[in-house]
Amino acid sequence: MDIGKIIKVSGPLVQAKGMKTSRMFEVVRVGEERLIGEIIRLEEDIASIQVYEETEGLKVGDPVFGTGEPLRVELGPGLLKNIFDGIQRPLLQIEKQGDFIIRGVDIPSLDRSIKWDFKPIVKKGDVVESGDIIGEVEETPLIKHRIMVPYGANGEIIKIKEGLFSVEEEIGEVKTDKGIVPLYLMQKWPVRNPRIFKKRLNPDTPLVTGQRVIDTLFPILKGGTACIPGPFGSGKTVVLHQIAKWADSEIVIYIGCGERGNEMADVLIEFPKLKDPKSGRPLMERTCLIANTSNMPVAAREASIYTGVTIGEYFRDMGYSVALMADSTSRWAEALREISGRMEEMPGEEGYPAYLGTRVASFYERAGKVICLGKDDRIGSLSLIGAVSPPGGDLTDPVVQMTLRVVKVFWGLDDRLAYQRHFPAINWLTSYSLYERNIEKFVKENISDDFMDIRSQAISILEKEAELLEIVRLVGMETLSTTDRLILEVARSIREDFLHQSAFDEMDAYTTLKKQYLMLKTIILFYYQSSKEIEKGKPLEEILKSPIKDEIARMRYIPENKTEEILELQEKILNSV
Repeated sequence: MDIGKIIKVSGPLVQAKGMKTSRMFEVVRVGEERLIGEIIRLEEDIASIQVYEETEGLKVGDPVFGTGEPLRVELGPGLLKNIFDGIQRPLLQIEKQGDFIIRGVDIPSLDRSIKWDFKPIVKKGDVVESGDIIGEVEETPLIKHRIMVPYGANGEIIKIKEGLFSVEEEIGEVKTDKGIVPLYLMQKWPVRNPRIFKKRLNPDTPLVTGQRVIDTLFPILKGGTACIPGPFGSGKTVVLHQIAKWADSEIVIYIGCGERGNEMADVLIEFPKLKDPKSGRPLMERTCLIANTSNMPVAAREASIYTGVTIGEYFRDMGYSVALMADSTSRWAEALREISGRMEEMPGEEGYPAYLGTRVASFYERAGKVICLGKDDRIGSLSLIGAVSPPGGDLTDPVVQMTLRVVKVFWGLDDRLAYQRHFPAINWLTSYSLYERNIEKFVKENISDDFMDIRSQAISILEKEAELLEIVRLVGMETLSTTDRLILEVARSIREDFLHQSAFDEMDAYTTLKKQYLMLKTIILFYYQSSKEIEKGKPLEEILKSPIKDEIARMRYIPENKTEEILELQEKILNSV
């Protein structure tokens, strides 16, 4: 329906007149090519529309067509192993039409031609409520896609089918107070509205990433939030890739929100080749990628964030543990700044809109561990990890500061560590995790009673090293006592033998929490035994020449199934140092 005419085009922002029947956040089609847009302001009959495609060629007088619907995503079988753009257009399907995305292309997000084998777990006459699982589809060999009763459809099953269906074909019916509601394999959900759940729980289980500096020193929990800011070249994307590959989650959502095309291309090429560490199957069988690179339309960056988090919430509602990576939220904030500027809104700090903090908070608040809708009270979690790219690595940047107000974990990347080839380049002096108390019970029950003590001692040694290095810079190494020089050596061992990790070495790329504990305890044990020997008069040089130091350095290459070798090394330290 032709509901308006363009009166102004300003980059991704279009203004149209004659929009009295429209609503806020309604999706519209702009111009003869029917470009996708969304109404973000309404003043009488004039609508401001952010267009999610290139607006070149649009002119005053071109028509605007209404859809009457908000921006929604399709949720159903076919999300995994797929690659979407910021507004959930399937890039693998679009590729069949050519190497470039044609403007105005309108392809359903979920492939209508695929028939899925639906196996119901309810029968006619059963009473169901919102969120109840009515059946399963084996979407991939790794993931059973649980088909749920859509929100608000409480009632009695009067028809349920079994067999092969597309996402559009009816699989059953529910009789509710308001009438009969048909059931499909697919649901639709407006991206700006968080999905409903019963109750939010306190996160208490670590999201094990296999990265030692993260899991041991600055852990994130399942259902938690983390921020990873850093300057260009400090390794944000590499860390996010590692977490996506190795995180202890059942579903991975990776959003390339305005990152460079070559980085997203690396993800698209590498992920299909990767093997899931638990099953040996391709990692893509439990992954959904959203590719929205820096050369794509600016406005679509905002949509990509909401598209990704809504898909994450959908899998969370099935009872799965979901890890979502967004790289990078700075590009999203820049998109907000550009649209806000073109709408001539009052700017906040550094030109960002005054509502930047609210938007950032509303995104991260969609993380959490929850009791999902449904009679079975299943528990699901959605963990959000966002990279931030402040100009020059300036941590006073508004996007970083707004993010730090709402997230519980801060992994501060340091370009000096990156230039020293120390990866992950997470600065252990500036980073923090507010989940320390939440994790205590888990590590005591599953790892060891002294896990938190060993961690505290390691952090204390690293902090002491920073103080001693400052003294060395001022007055030289000769002024340090033997005990202080031992601290420097042990801190170097913690840095180089424990915190430093190679993403390209099969043995070193991933370390279980148990092995991390044993490795760090061995280094701390070496420190205390050496301190005792120094008190007895043994020269430090003699201790440092011990072959045990080389064995400590080689701990990272000990296979996970042979950790008894680390225990033997601890015995050797107790007996020989």
